[in-house]
Amino acid sequence: MTHSSPACSTPIRPIATAIALLCVSGAWAQQTAVMPTVTVQGALAHEGMGLQRQNATASRLSLTAQELPASVESLSADTMQSRGDLQVKDAVTRTTGLTDISSPGNGVAYSARGFSGNGAIAQLENGQRPQVASGTATYPSDPWGYEYIEVLRGPSSVVYGSGTTGATINAVRKAPTRAASLEAMAGIGGGRALRGGVGATGALGENGAFRLDAYADRGDGMLDRGQARHGKVLTSLSYALTPELDLDMQLDHLEQKPQRYFGTPLVNGGIAGALRGQNYNVGDADIDFVDDKAVARLTWRVAPTLTISNELAYMTARRNWRNAENYVYHAAADVVERSDYIAIQHDQEQTGNRLEARWDGGANRVAAGWEAATVNFTHTNNSPYGGASSVAPTGFKPGLFDSPDPLRPNFSTHTVTNALYVEDAYKLGERLLLLAGLRHDRYKVERVSLLGAAGFTSTLQSTAARLGLTWKPAADTSLYGQFSSGSDPVTSLLSLNLSNSRYQLTRSRQVEGGVKQSLANGKAEWTAALYRIRKDDIVTRDPANPALSIQGGAQSSQGVEIGASVALAPAWLLEANAAYTDASFDQLIEAGNVSRAGNRPADVPKTSANLWLSYRANGWRAGTGARYVGERFIDNGNTQSLPAYTTLDATLGWNVNRNVQVQLNLRNLTDKLYASTSYSASQYLLGDRRHAELTVQWRY
Repeated sequence: MTHSSPACSTPIRPIATAIALLCVSGAWAQQTAVMPTVTVQGALAHEGMGLQRQNATASRLSLTAQELPASVESLSADTMQSRGDLQVKDAVTRTTGLTDISSPGNGVAYSARGFSGNGAIAQLENGQRPQVASGTATYPSDPWGYEYIEVLRGPSSVVYGSGTTGATINAVRKAPTRAASLEAMAGIGGGRALRGGVGATGALGENGAFRLDAYADRGDGMLDRGQARHGKVLTSLSYALTPELDLDMQLDHLEQKPQRYFGTPLVNGGIAGALRGQNYNVGDADIDFVDDKAVARLTWRVAPTLTISNELAYMTARRNWRNAENYVYHAAADVVERSDYIAIQHDQEQTGNRLEARWDGGANRVAAGWEAATVNFTHTNNSPYGGASSVAPTGFKPGLFDSPDPLRPNFSTHTVTNALYVEDAYKLGERLLLLAGLRHDRYKVERVSLLGAAGFTSTLQSTAARLGLTWKPAADTSLYGQFSSGSDPVTSLLSLNLSNSRYQLTRSRQVEGGVKQSLANGKAEWTAALYRIRKDDIVTRDPANPALSIQGGAQSSQGVEIGASVALAPAWLLEANAAYTDASFDQLIEAGNVSRAGNRPADVPKTSANLWLSYRANGWRAGTGARYVGERFIDNGNTQSLPAYTTLDATLGWNVNRNVQVQLNLRNLTDKLYASTSYSASQYLLGDRRHAELTVQWRY
């Protein structure tokens, strides 16, 4: 929605000024431009845990994973491809302690360290995060075009947002290079799956480089009326305007039509194998996501020790849902009753800018920046979501979407954000590194009802901090400790309503310590972390008046995470991780004046683990692995739970020649019947059944 408020233009003037200053500065530089030198190294047979690789998510100071006093992990494109992970969530949940809780309503969502959802787990693409509206995040969804997926656990990021409590996930793009290369992929598999991708990079004129990545897939997931499709085009350009001034640009378009599947109803309180493959949504159900993004970044190397950059981003999201979403099986009548005929549309526009200076003075490295953004969001729905119907458990006609409630614009919000941050890494000799960071965020949210109700303006603020120390008793060993803090909104900022507009952001604090070690010249690597997190100011009922809600609740978690990578022999690599999470509400009163203190939050497993054994030699590569997710409650009352499950996967690949590789991916080898998450107390979303997929990849 277009706003004429003066606040709308406030962040734009300094943005334009900053860009103009950078451009003028570049004009004063020499006219003979050259691209910076890029060193390309051959891939190792086994990557291990990548402790010596720089991590761009936990810090903006080019620190390696071993130097960082934080729990970080990364997955390379080659690792994801060799494991056959064709979705980002499949790859991310092979990292330590991350659990998939995605559904058609929230898009892509995770649980980590005792906290769940897109408010507590940030998802970034090249460091850019679209503001979350109504709890929904829709990308990145597939790994094509990304060099790494990086995971930072806990409220440890002061450079990408206010420090979300559970984790930060960042998909790092493949960068343009002047060395020409081409890669392509095609795949076919169970559930009528078809997929294809192409990626190309090369020189652009005398001083530039480009990259283009395109991808599309479709399939039905072996589900009745489960047709889904997805496509995207990612474009990147780098150009040396002068020897000191670089221009980088991105222009992306993504479209998704996910499965219109909201779960399978329980029978006698359990999962019924006889209903596997059934879809109880209406025949004309619709889910549609369209995301566009444009980014322009100027980088000016003012001096050998000083770099200034300005990054301007524009993002839009269009989302549409029209579904019957609630299903209950009634044994006496042997029917499934459907309700909640829900139609919702999101129209979101976000403009943001990050102005940053970096100083690298040898022992001391500093980054400081200012971020400003405006977000316009319009929510259209057919509340109160009436409509109902009954169908037989199998062999039924799905019917059409029929709601008595009209679809109409409900509200719009205009949000202005400003943030200042600083990060400092100081080497205290050869063995000690002190990392400190501070960030302050301010949000102003204006809500206008489009149905004649009262509007409001709400101002929120938070300060996040991080202080960590890394000690290297030996060149291959790091011990670290850190204190960090962060904040989450009690609900999506863009979706604030009148009842929660008075709430401030929640506050979280974390204490963490750990070890990172490389052994036998890098043939074995392992990490371990111990942490405790407390989150205050969650919404609870007022003990003095249970009819009122206040910010007096608290929840906490503590746990241990262990990961290891061991080269058992020149051709064999074993990778494993495990997480134990002890999470509970310290104080929470819900409706009926019922205390949930001591209960475990929903969607949080106590234990989770991953194992992967791979072989690579003589043009062949193979792998097999297991994924374990422990029991999770679906409610804060801990009255109903999702059973624990273990799934087994395998891959087999053959290099036909130096340019062509064929790979067979096998998923859920035992055809385990399990629930990946719940959608309500009466229905669970079931995980994929056993299937195979054959892919061919070309590289030139």
